[in-house]
Amino acid sequence: MFPERFSNLPAYAFPRLRALLDVHEPGGPVRHMSIGEPKHAFPDWITQIIADSAADFGRYPQNEGTPELLGAIRDWLTRRYGVTVDAETQIMTLNGTREGLYNAGMALAPEQKNGQKPVFLMPNPFYQVYMIAAISTASEPVFAPATQATGHLPDFASLPEDVLARATMCYICSPANPQGVMADETYWRDLIALAEKHDFQILADECYCEIYRYDAPPGALEIAQKMGAHPERVLTFHSLSKRSNLPGLRSGFVAGGPESIKRMKQLRAYSGAPIPMPLQHASAALWADEQHVTENRALYREKYDMADEILGHVPGYAPPQAGMFLWLPVADGEAATLKLWKDTGVRVLPGEYLSKDTDGPNPGKDYIRVAIVAPKEETKAGLTLIRDCLFG
Repeated sequence: MFPERFSNLPAYAFPRLRALLDVHEPGGPVRHMSIGEPKHAFPDWITQIIADSAADFGRYPQNEGTPELLGAIRDWLTRRYGVTVDAETQIMTLNGTREGLYNAGMALAPEQKNGQKPVFLMPNPFYQVYMIAAISTASEPVFAPATQATGHLPDFASLPEDVLARATMCYICSPANPQGVMADETYWRDLIALAEKHDFQILADECYCEIYRYDAPPGALEIAQKMGAHPERVLTFHSLSKRSNLPGLRSGFVAGGPESIKRMKQLRAYSGAPIPMPLQHASAALWADEQHVTENRALYREKYDMADEILGHVPGYAPPQAGMFLWLPVADGEAATLKLWKDTGVRVLPGEYLSKDTDGPNPGKDYIRVAIVAPKEETKAGLTLIRDCLFG
């Protein structure tokens, strides 16, 4: 009486982590470094905006986003990437990017390609919603390892021609979670050219794009417009969760070609969960403000430098370019996670919980993911414990 398509899914990463650790006592005060939940302060002025518009909680929200919010997002895309998009037809607000990353597959993936079962391409390690979107559309998820050998970005062009011929969707995260590397313009150009050749859409998960060390990462839509790619070729997904330290606001957006956005809006009219109106007002103000983003980025830069100082001697350590994680090489990620917990109380995530076993070795097995989201001194204490416990 229940569907089989989800019956063989592995347990989600955090239930797996609880099963691994919570049967043991922590070896010290618990330090949470497993979840990418920002702990920096969010702008305090947004609470006044929400309070001032609280009466709008008594109204049904505008499903696709208010004109004010869509306009603020359009203006941000122009400032940040130099792209030209129409606010009404090429942007839709999201209840967090996960909703959009899932529903893009539901709304846009064809049932067949070239008379065969379609394929969703995705990196490995990967954000779990990519795989679920593929399974939900009766498509085949195909994983391209993102390892040190590939610069920690997936080499989709190396996949067999018969797989690429069936590809309809390609998920890519830049800056990457968990590795913290950024796709440069050359990478984007090569991927977009591959998508043009094999006629698949790129779903660019760029929610970490405002947290970076040196130069701002280029965007998929930016490069697609420079290349003159098909207007429906790329969709980009963004969020205020990381940019503004507001994961609980559940506010993001998707931007892309008008036909893709039209189809996503149509699905959302039936199944979506629009953002409450007071939160849309707050979101518009957040997309219009850059000062709080600059201040937040400066805090992460301090922690990147601190991580280099504490862990830079670790063999294989790669200084993060962007994002909010360290991707630390260890002999065995699950064993290292358990040792850290039992010896110190530091809680990290085994890399293999973000990866999938394929024909080759699991690309996350020999890593742990460490979230550096806490305030500076708390993060420093956790990193020091990691160093002394695992690499001392």
